[in-house]
Amino acid sequence: MKCEVYRSNRKAETYIFVTDSKALGELPDALKAGLEPLELVMTLDLGKRKTLAATNPASVIDSIESQGFYLQLPPGNEANSC
Repeated sequence: MKCEVYRSNRKAETYIFVTDSKALGELPDALKAGLEPLELVMTLDLGKRKTLAATNPASVIDSIESQGFYLQLPPGNEANSC
């Protein structure tokens, strides 16, 4: 699965993983309001990755498939997909 990773310019060390930029429009309004503005930082092929810096790629894929996004919070906070 390919995905795009966006950094929140409002909340430090907070990232959201989505399939593409169109998926950003489908995020819950409250989530968008808390994170925007967002900045694209990278594109990943999760199917080719065995690890990520802060989580398991399978968890990201599961969250994107079930909710449309994966939310990565700063270290010290519980990273989840809301």
